[in-house]
Amino acid sequence: MAGEDTVGIEEAAILLMTVGEEQAAEVFKFLSPKEVQKLGEAMARMKTVPRDKVDGVIDKFNKSKDEQYSLVGDTDAFVSQVLKRALGDEKAGMLLDRILQGRDVSGIESLKWMDPGSIAELLKNEHPQIVASILVHLERDHASEVLRNFTERMRNDVLLRVATLDGIQPQALQELNEVLSKVLAGGEKLKKATLGGTKTAAEILNFLGAQLETPAVESIREHDPDLAQKILDQMFTFDDVNDLDDRAVQLLLREVQSESLIVALKGADQNLREKIFKNMSSRAAEMLREDLEAKGPVRVSEVEAEQREILKIVRRLADEGQIQLGGKGGDDAYL
Repeated sequence: MAGEDTVGIEEAAILLMTVGEEQAAEVFKFLSPKEVQKLGEAMARMKTVPRDKVDGVIDKFNKSKDEQYSLVGDTDAFVSQVLKRALGDEKAGMLLDRILQGRDVSGIESLKWMDPGSIAELLKNEHPQIVASILVHLERDHASEVLRNFTERMRNDVLLRVATLDGIQPQALQELNEVLSKVLAGGEKLKKATLGGTKTAAEILNFLGAQLETPAVESIREHDPDLAQKILDQMFTFDDVNDLDDRAVQLLLREVQSESLIVALKGADQNLREKIFKNMSSRAAEMLREDLEAKGPVRVSEVEAEQREILKIVRRLADEGQIQLGGKGGDDAYL
């Protein structure tokens, strides 16, 4: 069930290996940490590549290059349309603000290359408001891993502040400069960014896992019951896959690896399993049933990890507009 992304990553890895170490290193400088990791893993897996496959990748690249030789006139509009198609309106809007208005935070970008434990160690003595203002800049799963390294009290406090955050003020980042030294820079030049809020808090909570998620939500509920409910309304858990329509489930299954699905379903109820089975071919469903029965005991942490990976795919498909998430009472329901 591997998606087209896997093929694209493999072809990109082959192409970079053909241009040599120096040129490949220059390309890596323009990629995100996750992109570098995926390409690096793909390269490491390649021991030998058939000559005809290498030639095919190069030909495909040359053809694509030739077709896109001339630049567009209005580059701002071009970037805007490309990002909206790739990321969806909301994510593209935030990124466009940074690209077109100079709002990027180069120091925080460097945190994206650090492991969660190191970030947590760096921030553990900072005020929760400062920590919240940093975490909203990270990928949601990365932010959740950082939170796992905090005490429960600190974790809950930070999540509450993420949920109530209404933009990032330059002064907050200036305080962090004292700790991060040159890692964070340019605090005075920053404009207020539209980050944070209940949706961000909900997305981070989705990656925490049930054991940490429940006390965090309860802590927020004690402070502000309405706020806690707004966060819950925007959360999408693995059980909510059962609320997706059949077409959405079929799209999801095309993107999910078989082994990942098997492990994830070990922690699913029978209704959700049947939802998955009915959106597969009879043969594929029967094979999946057999694999589930044959699979031995799996640690809860492993099950939750695979479920989180599948949720990442769900959110990506939703951001791309390919599927509509089933609501828990949100305002954007279909009539």
